[in-house]
Amino acid sequence: MRSGRGLRGRDADSFCLDPHSDSSLALIPPPGSQPFFICINFDEKERFDPTQFQESIVQGLNQTGTDLEAVAKFLDASGAKLDYRRYAETLFDILVAGGMLAPGGTLSDDMTRTEFCLFTAQEDLETMQAYAQVFNKLIRRYKYLEKGFEEEIKKLLLFLKGFTESERNKLAMLTGILLANGNISASILNSLFNENLVKEGVSAAFAVKLFKSWINEKDINSVAAMLRKVGMDNRLLELFPANKRSCEHFSKYFTDAGLKELSDFARNQQSIGARKELPEGAPGADGPR
Repeated sequence: MRSGRGLRGRDADSFCLDPHSDSSLALIPPPGSQPFFICINFDEKERFDPTQFQESIVQGLNQTGTDLEAVAKFLDASGAKLDYRRYAETLFDILVAGGMLAPGGTLSDDMTRTEFCLFTAQEDLETMQAYAQVFNKLIRRYKYLEKGFEEEIKKLLLFLKGFTESERNKLAMLTGILLANGNISASILNSLFNENLVKEGVSAAFAVKLFKSWINEKDINSVAAMLRKVGMDNRLLELFPANKRSCEHFSKYFTDAGLKELSDFARNQQSIGARKELPEGAPGADGPR
């Protein structure tokens, strides 16, 4: 059998790679010639194996501790050495929860974890603003992480039942700040309309904390504009189960929670929607009379 090495000129041009081969590449010869194989050791790092990546990030976070300026610098420098593009979900899981999350929101038992993450931080707006800056700096530095970060937030919202009340509160405050800063789109709120989250009241409680931090950073007009941009302005009532999905219940719930401006906005949206549904020319309908 001829070796694949040393092919020259016409011989080299006569052979091609077999695309259906696996661990070795079979060269297909011209008719009448014997086939031969070249074995290639594929690079191990092409396999998805986040273990080493996680250990590197966890070790760095353990060293920087609660100094978020140092955390931001560590993440900035590590992007040049570690594969953020491949392991974006792992990176964000660690920064939020301290380790890789299993389906449902629990931490994977067999993985290294850190105690220095969003979920173990102080539960106050100032700390959440500082964490938002860490994410903001990271995504500005590595723009390709933008989409993965938004997908991470969507996933985390679907995992809310797996988190403690304090963890949910921190995530809600952070999400509100990120929305205000324009780091993520308001379309992530779709995750809160998940039937199980809505039925157990998790979505509405989370929304209170989220909108409070959002409105604290911006005013209600800015919030309304972002909601309209993604068609969420008329869907807020879906935060409640069908038997409580009324403007009156929404208004009372959020007004009692200290969000009267959001209640007024939702009521106004419902009034506009009702007027649009009236037949043209009817009293109160939009359009020429």
